[in-house]
Amino acid sequence: MATTRTAKTHWEGNLLQGKGTVALESSKVGTYDVNWPARAEQPNGVTSPEELIAAAHSSCYSMAFSHGLAGKGHTVEALDTQADVTFQPGEGITAIALTVKARVPGLSEADFQAAAEDAKKNCPVSQALAGVKNITLTAELLS
Repeated sequence: MATTRTAKTHWEGNLLQGKGTVALESSKVGTYDVNWPARAEQPNGVTSPEELIAAAHSSCYSMAFSHGLAGKGHTVEALDTQADVTFQPGEGITAIALTVKARVPGLSEADFQAAAEDAKKNCPVSQALAGVKNITLTAELLS
C-alpha cells in the first residue's frame, strides 16, 4: 500500500533575511525553524533543507541495508549511518557522504561491502537524490 507523508513550511521575508518553520505534519513530531544562515553559514540551533535531507538519507539507507542483509539471512546487531550533505550556495547540493558502521555476526567483509553498495543503490532516498553527482559511501564492518 502506498503512503504519503506531509511537511509544511511557513516562510516570511526574503531569502537572506527571512525565516520560516517546517512542520512534520504526518508524524506531528515537531516544528523546526529554518533560515538562510543555517544553510549557508552556521546552524545556530536552526535546521536546513540539507539537514533534513541528511536525516532522510541516513535513516532510509539504514533501513534498506538492514532489510537487504536480513534477506540474505544475516542479523544486524547494530548499524550506525551518518549522511553529510554538502550545500554550495549558487550550485546547490554538491555531495553526499554516507558513512556506515555495522556489527553483523558471520558476515564476510566482501559480502558486507557488496550489501552496503546495494543498499546505497536501492535505497528509495538514494534513488530520489540521483541528481547529486557525488554520493560516496564508506562502510566499516565492526567485529
